[in-house]
Amino acid sequence: MIKKVLILSLILITLSCKSIKISESENRTTIDYSINLNDRSNDTFKITIDVTNLTKENAIFQFAATAPGTYKVMDIGRFVSNFNAFDANNGSLPVKKISVNQYELSAPQKTVKITYEIAETFDSKIKENTVYLMCGTSIENDHALINGQAVFGYFKGKQAAPIRVKIEYPNHWKIGTALKKDNQGRYLAKNYDEIVDSPILLGELNVASSKVGNTDIDVFTFSQNKIVNSNEILSSMEEILVAADKFLYGLPVDRYTFLFFFDNKDAGAWEHSYSSGYVLRENKWSVMEQFVKNTAAHEFFHIVTPLNIHSEIIEQFNFVKPVPSKHLWLYEATTEWAANTMLFRSDQISLEEYFELLHRKVDASQFFDSDYSLEKLSLNSYSNEGQEQYVNIYHRGALTMGLLDIKLLELSNGKKGLRELVNELIQKYGPSKPFKEDTFYDEIVSMSNPEIKIFIDNYIIGAKPLPLKEIYKKIGVNFIEQVIDTTKSQTGLRYYLTEKGFIILKCSEEASKIGFKEGDIIKTVNNKAFDENTISDIKKMWSLLNPNDTYSISIIRNGNTINLDGMMFPKVTNYVFEIDSKATQEAKALFKIWSKSL
Repeated sequence: MIKKVLILSLILITLSCKSIKISESENRTTIDYSINLNDRSNDTFKITIDVTNLTKENAIFQFAATAPGTYKVMDIGRFVSNFNAFDANNGSLPVKKISVNQYELSAPQKTVKITYEIAETFDSKIKENTVYLMCGTSIENDHALINGQAVFGYFKGKQAAPIRVKIEYPNHWKIGTALKKDNQGRYLAKNYDEIVDSPILLGELNVASSKVGNTDIDVFTFSQNKIVNSNEILSSMEEILVAADKFLYGLPVDRYTFLFFFDNKDAGAWEHSYSSGYVLRENKWSVMEQFVKNTAAHEFFHIVTPLNIHSEIIEQFNFVKPVPSKHLWLYEATTEWAANTMLFRSDQISLEEYFELLHRKVDASQFFDSDYSLEKLSLNSYSNEGQEQYVNIYHRGALTMGLLDIKLLELSNGKKGLRELVNELIQKYGPSKPFKEDTFYDEIVSMSNPEIKIFIDNYIIGAKPLPLKEIYKKIGVNFIEQVIDTTKSQTGLRYYLTEKGFIILKCSEEASKIGFKEGDIIKTVNNKAFDENTISDIKKMWSLLNPNDTYSISIIRNGNTINLDGMMFPKVTNYVFEIDSKATQEAKALFKIWSKSL
């Protein structure tokens, strides 16, 4: 999700929507939603639902408590107002709100229409359980962003019912979504899961389209100040898609839609089965391109997991009380590994840049609980404790998948790495066949090598320290814990920007001896304010200093200002990956296979 705190591309999974066979009788129970975007007053979406054949079993109307892959409580019912029910004569029927996300109809058999308003999440003043922007909604004079779970609800017992959506919007607006339309212009979803899985972006959009292999690609872009356009985005996305096509021996989807929302907000991305949505701070494309490409590579690769490879637990999502799958490592960690590896093997990033990615992941993983295994993280992802560890799925998780890839290649004499295993799983399962939650580990072992069970037990189920040095040695790559360069200098401080200013996140042992502490707020450096406007100049000044040179610095600690004499220290680089000049011929041969271009 972007930093400030942008969780790497949320970067978040959406659970795939499965094909549901609809009988003649079920077709008659299609639920029709209407959204009036011509009336955008009060920053609310005005919703009308036309429905027939409700029974007493359908008396509860449910709004989403969460959404697939966010691993976060949203309680969308908090945004709802003016919820009303009507009979065939347009007579009002009593409705009772029975929980934050549920309304109870007094006479479901007589109910033919529901109306309600639901506030946009972007501008709503919610302090607890806020909704990620890329998973939320916005409604303004020049655009509307709809994520299904934040606008639509469903009747109990009707989660699998087909849905039609009619949207009224200004004539000059364009609309982007992966949903298909019927001959009356209504958007179709097989069920509630699919409407949640299919975001909709409307407004003053620019559009570009292409085809990669057998897959139709569409890019819809809302750029608040008209700085970014879809054609330049598409040009970059095509490089990723061509690489994915080769990585997967053909893309397993017939269409894919990118929805980009550029404004003044830092947020992130949310992937879906046939689309992905991005809420990013607007800037020149040349400045954002590599970051967006890295993010989009991750999001797009979710067409594999969970669309084509997913557990029975998430076959139909529980929007009332979601049940976590212990295989989050597969959905997110494997996807992050694959996205980075795909960029490297398609020559979109160099080996040095790939090693830098690995370095950053090892470094970032140090800020999380080393005893928290990937499986434990998966099973606790909805809890506050699990949320504190969640982002490590993209760090330790991706590193673990990289090790698994090398281990698989070693055990198969270079014939079968994680890429090949993933493609076999796609062929075995696909969108409509889930795997068994409790036996999937055994299946991975049976499809690879008995030694993989030890790897899973140690590094996925368990939380043993990752054998980075040992396993990367097998492909002729050294992993070095620490490199000291006495010709270059550094402050020994790691800091990040908050509303209070730049806070010291971590300080070296040497910096601690001078008097720095974690949590200190940097106020001035050499009597110059330390803020977003001056940080570039101050960092440049630091770069010109030698080890043991000093500078003045003031920090705020517990509300008090403290003046210190800062000092530059020899530059220390932790967690370095580099080619082993003394690698064996066997290791060099495996490296050649591991790094082979797509």
